[in-house]
Amino acid sequence: MDEDIKRLMADMKQENASDLHVIPNLQPRYRVDGEIVTADPAELSAEDSKRMALSLLDDRQKEQLSNNKELDLSVGIEGEGRYRVNVYFHQGNISAAIRRLPEQIPDFEDLGLPPSVMQDLCQKNWGLVLVTGPTGSGKSTTMAAMIDLIKRVRADHIVCIEDPVEYVHKSDLGIVHQREVGDDTLSFANALKYVLRQDPDVVQIGEMRDLETVRSVLRVAETGHLAVSTLHTNTAVATINRIIDIFPPGEQEQVRVQLASVLEAVISQRLLPRADGDGRVLTCEIMRATPAIRNLIREVQTEQIYSQIQMGSSLGMQTLNSSLAQLTKQGKISERSAKNMSPDLKELNRLLKAGS
Repeated sequence: MDEDIKRLMADMKQENASDLHVIPNLQPRYRVDGEIVTADPAELSAEDSKRMALSLLDDRQKEQLSNNKELDLSVGIEGEGRYRVNVYFHQGNISAAIRRLPEQIPDFEDLGLPPSVMQDLCQKNWGLVLVTGPTGSGKSTTMAAMIDLIKRVRADHIVCIEDPVEYVHKSDLGIVHQREVGDDTLSFANALKYVLRQDPDVVQIGEMRDLETVRSVLRVAETGHLAVSTLHTNTAVATINRIIDIFPPGEQEQVRVQLASVLEAVISQRLLPRADGDGRVLTCEIMRATPAIRNLIREVQTEQIYSQIQMGSSLGMQTLNSSLAQLTKQGKISERSAKNMSPDLKELNRLLKAGS
């Protein structure tokens, strides 16, 4: 590994940086608490950026990059930790985006997720649990925390299909197999085609990217397994609609019935800067699939699901606004941050005034 990029990656922990960007004709940049800052005053030439990025790849990966023009991988530095890396072409030059992974998998309380709800979901024998949100919202970490708990409390076979492998799980009470797209399998869809022959109890799918993967994930959940995956959607309603809309119109009625029967929960999360400026805090919407919500999915009335989430606090459900209001009252985030993230300012203002 090139010494310059190794130094920048190693310094990420000290600088509390989540990401490093190596870009030609620009100074290397860190992302710290959601903001882009300069990592080093020296500007990188196109050759510097190429040299640093390619030093992270082996010969096979370099060939893949040349053919596909972008590549995901994971890298470990002894004594420093693991990193998720994306190397890509940019106006004919090579850039890299590098994310530092926590050295230890945090538990639900540390993440800011309700432990009782998450522990209950991890005890499910079958069904579909989805963790959603934009890039950089902590979806992979939430899934890793779920797998970490499941392997410790359940004598199950857990198969994780990832691109790339981020958190490394060691088998415990449960057996864990981690399969990396590119190295261990050709694609998510290909791995899911054969996963049921591998005697799994729990299947983690890094991302539901296309129709074939979504179809396969629903089949895994429907055949008596617990499936955990992610989508780049912002709310539970948007998640449900995205899954259904990816199918051809002639299949959507059947998919609604299928999804209504297997869906257990949607956790839609974001990360916001802490009010004291020290790191970020998770805020989320949690929807659990009650009989009423399953019926709304079947009856094409997903717009009414939000009101069910509002009324479902006794079951551990919460809207994004209720989470934002609670974090604001606790002083963990600023009111300005809450309002910038809120999907409904009128509702948020009402919640902020309640009990104040």
